[in-house]
Amino acid sequence: MKPAALDYIRIDHADEITDMLAQYGQDARILAGGQSLMAMLNFRLAQPKVLVDISRCVDLDYSRIKDGHLAVGAAATQASVEWRPDLAREVPLLKRVFPSISHFQIRNRGTVCGSVAHADPSAELPLCLVALGGEVVLRARSGRRVLKAEDFFVGMLMTAIQPGEFVEEVRFPLGGKESRYAFEEVAMRHGDFAIAALAVAVTDTRITLAVGGVADRPVRKTWPLLSVSDMDAALNDFAWELQAQHDTHASAEYRRHLVRHLGRKLIIEARNETLR
Repeated sequence: MKPAALDYIRIDHADEITDMLAQYGQDARILAGGQSLMAMLNFRLAQPKVLVDISRCVDLDYSRIKDGHLAVGAAATQASVEWRPDLAREVPLLKRVFPSISHFQIRNRGTVCGSVAHADPSAELPLCLVALGGEVVLRARSGRRVLKAEDFFVGMLMTAIQPGEFVEEVRFPLGGKESRYAFEEVAMRHGDFAIAALAVAVTDTRITLAVGGVADRPVRKTWPLLSVSDMDAALNDFAWELQAQHDTHASAEYRRHLVRHLGRKLIIEARNETLR
């Protein structure tokens, strides 16, 4: 299929984006990398009247350290962040996650903010943002507002973006010296959507586990340090809390099993990781 008829507008500066969104309202969609949106347009799952291309906005093409975060602008590609020389030190979990995101051709075009805005519950970048307690910066003509990642994702392909707003920046907290991380996902093939994806952050006092691909959004749980038996019970409770559903790829029982099995494995792996 082909997209429905629409107008295409290329934007070169961030200030113009809010003007376009204010003018066209819900008839406009933002195009950055287009790796998710173009498929939706082709299948006519999305039928905007105006496509606002921000991919050449130089003032939004950045990833930089700011106030204890790695801040990534709306036009920055996933590859540009993946190949930051110090990413493994800056945001270790993000460094672990990138190789599992689709294929390098997709990461060369797809944007970090675009993946977050798309809000696929199986996507790795939203999972990482939730696991780390990151933030999303929304911009409109009236100004900016900052949301915690957990508040930004509200359902499958649903976010807290209001009419006239766009995701201007996402912020990943920098890794602490006392933190250790682990990540793993299960998919039919490398690059496919995750049946379940788990990210773990462990410190000397707490365990944080985030799960994607099971609920309708990434979900995070934090516990104090647990014994092995207490950990198994906590993981079982969390697996049921996620309210997994059956689909053509896996059963709800299998997804709960992955949360319990991989969760235990990754927590132990992170706890045993040598502190850097």
